[in-house]
Amino acid sequence: MSQQTSILADIPFSLLELAPMRQGSTVGETLHNSLQYAKEADRLGFNRFWFAEHHNMPGIASAATSVLIGYIAGNTQRIRVGAGGIMLPNHAPLVVAEQFGTLESLYPGRIDLGLGRAPGSDQVTSRALNRDTSRAEKFPEEVSELQTLLGPYNGRHAVRAIPGEGTNVPIWLLGSSLFSAQLAAQRGLPYVFAGHFAPRFLYDAIEIYRRDFKPSQVLDKPYVMLGLPLVAADTDEEAQFLGTTSKQRVLALIRGHELWLKPPVETMDGLWSAQEETYVDNFLGLSVIGGPATIKHRLEMIVKELGVNEFIFTNDLYDLDKRKKALQILMEIKQ
Repeated sequence: MSQQTSILADIPFSLLELAPMRQGSTVGETLHNSLQYAKEADRLGFNRFWFAEHHNMPGIASAATSVLIGYIAGNTQRIRVGAGGIMLPNHAPLVVAEQFGTLESLYPGRIDLGLGRAPGSDQVTSRALNRDTSRAEKFPEEVSELQTLLGPYNGRHAVRAIPGEGTNVPIWLLGSSLFSAQLAAQRGLPYVFAGHFAPRFLYDAIEIYRRDFKPSQVLDKPYVMLGLPLVAADTDEEAQFLGTTSKQRVLALIRGHELWLKPPVETMDGLWSAQEETYVDNFLGLSVIGGPATIKHRLEMIVKELGVNEFIFTNDLYDLDKRKKALQILMEIKQ
């Protein structure tokens, strides 16, 4: 009797990268490790490799997102590379269109442009990036402007994105609340929910997006990608151990400390208060942690419950070889 194919077989798996830094390592070493990680993902058949834009965060080296996309795309063969996302209030739409139009021209058919309306930083850094504090309120208009700049020239606009015009780089909307779900539905754009750090509105956001979706030139039906924190290892016990790296990092985040990757520890007891433990557990509430069987079961349940079209995983393990091993486990459970 043949083994039944997993429902995961037809679900694309993708990766969200923050270029996590170990304390004492250099930016160059970190980005080289990100490339080795991306090459392994490319070899194994992952669908996308996206960088998240963050600023003023020691321990995260993905601030110059479009530069890193070119670095990865130029050194891989097949995998789509993109932004998850570009925080649009930090950038003029024309500059984004020129950057991603250039990337698409260099690596045709492999570039994605995910957009968010958060600053990806603290308020002081946000002001350093952009003096206009009302930019987030203009997000819908600036998404429209980007679509126009990346689309075919209509013969009317005085300002044109060269490169960019006519490239039609795929635009995705990212969100952790309901705003982007509503906007993605109105515009008929694919939607990514940031479950890797904000599980709270998951069900409502996906319901609103599907309910209010209007077909467009780029998409005829809703397409949902879900971000999840991943800790995959050979056994459940090893995965729980390796997962303490992420817990220490979120703990540092809520304390306002630097975000260096720390080695895993046998126990978190004594490292946090009961209140901090609750916060970290809520932050990582959608984490998929375990050995192959546990990971497979958890992902299958999420697909059955939410009907997501694609997963995008954060995989912030301390050891590069363990990160690569997690990718192998993920692809094996699709069988």
